[in-house]
Amino acid sequence: MLDSFALTLCSCQGELFERSLQEGYTSEIFIKTFMKSETAALLDKKYNHLQWAGESYIEGRFYEECGDKLEKGGELLHKEVLHWMGYIYRYWHYYTLEDSKTILKIAPPSLMAKSYLPFHSLAPEMAIDRLKEMRHLKIQEAELA
Repeated sequence: MLDSFALTLCSCQGELFERSLQEGYTSEIFIKTFMKSETAALLDKKYNHLQWAGESYIEGRFYEECGDKLEKGGELLHKEVLHWMGYIYRYWHYYTLEDSKTILKIAPPSLMAKSYLPFHSLAPEMAIDRLKEMRHLKIQEAELA
């Protein structure tokens, strides 16, 4: 179980993903850009001032860093899906200590979006374990082909 500070950062990232919808950013591009960003890497660190700065500051820093890489006009995911994805990605980091780029490789936005309905009501640890299992099975299938 995560402490209240970590859970707050999970919620903060969920809110950030959800707010991308209000801005009209193409969901998949927004998510991939965020997960590969320096902002996400700073949130992955054990201690960093950004973690204490608050939601608005994190959002502003990300848009300053990557705003020119974002696109509008593409597919938009539902706000609940976006929030869950942001929350789970951050929870995943705390649960496994994997960094955001690694997590993105294991569970890209397309997989996360498809996994929302069956996994959103599970405990975060269970959802993450199942997502990791799905990736492992996919790799095994590719090796057998």
